[in-house]
Amino acid sequence: MAVQTRVVSIFFIQLVLLAVSGLNRVSGAGLQTGFYDESCPEAETIALKTIRQAISKDGTIAAALLRLHFHDCFVRGCEASVLLDAAEEGDAEKDASSNLSLRGYDVIDDVKSAIEKSCPGVVSCADILALAARDAVRLTGGSSWKVETGRRDGRISLSKEADENLPSSNFNIAQLKQNFVFKGLTKKDLVVLSGAHTIGVTSCLVINDRLYNFTALDPTFASELKKKCKPGGGGPVLELDQGSSTISDAHFYKAVRQNRGLLTSDAALLNDPLTLAYVKRQSTSPVK
Repeated sequence: MAVQTRVVSIFFIQLVLLAVSGLNRVSGAGLQTGFYDESCPEAETIALKTIRQAISKDGTIAAALLRLHFHDCFVRGCEASVLLDAAEEGDAEKDASSNLSLRGYDVIDDVKSAIEKSCPGVVSCADILALAARDAVRLTGGSSWKVETGRRDGRISLSKEADENLPSSNFNIAQLKQNFVFKGLTKKDLVVLSGAHTIGVTSCLVINDRLYNFTALDPTFASELKKKCKPGGGGPVLELDQGSSTISDAHFYKAVRQNRGLLTSDAALLNDPLTLAYVKRQSTSPVK
């Protein structure tokens, strides 16, 4: 069962990244595997080494890198606009309320610096984000796969676009479906992308309103959480996938089915017949 669960998870996250990467092809026209084989042949090796070092110091950074890639792609496509600082146009994407908790910028900077020493001015930050997301999966128990590269970096980054486009962890199923349809994504994509919560953490502040006011959580699980999270938001960091937050596997979907999904948006997957059916499928068999 453990082997099957691990295999399932790889399909999950591969589909996550494929779905995200397909949101906007403008930044990725002419993508191909091995894009840097001649111009910077060591780029992917350098990236993997740097990310491995980062994860060895902080196991939660893998989820942060996945989230960083998703938050980049969901706004203007996968073109690294989430990395840009504020300019004359106003606050940048990273300044948006939706992005204030993003982490991993320093890891991306470290990867970029290491690659620049080998081949300056060649590898885009957008490609580094894509490679980092792939390697985050690989280093949390997943297998590797070939990433198409050749993305161009964006030059525009606006906080209002991030807040307008990114889904909230407090969205109900109707809001989630509307948000994803606007991006040309399906209910299947919604469930698959939610599967990225197999790794990572959240806080009591994020879940407290649901926990104390609108909960459909398993009663035993809710009682356990209330011992950690006091009214008002104080409390420790919480694993999104309890007991399995640093391993890419299918346990997240099993937890959601048992009403043990921490986020409102995760629990919302049970409130539509098609998303519910796909959650059940993901928890028991490989993605097809």
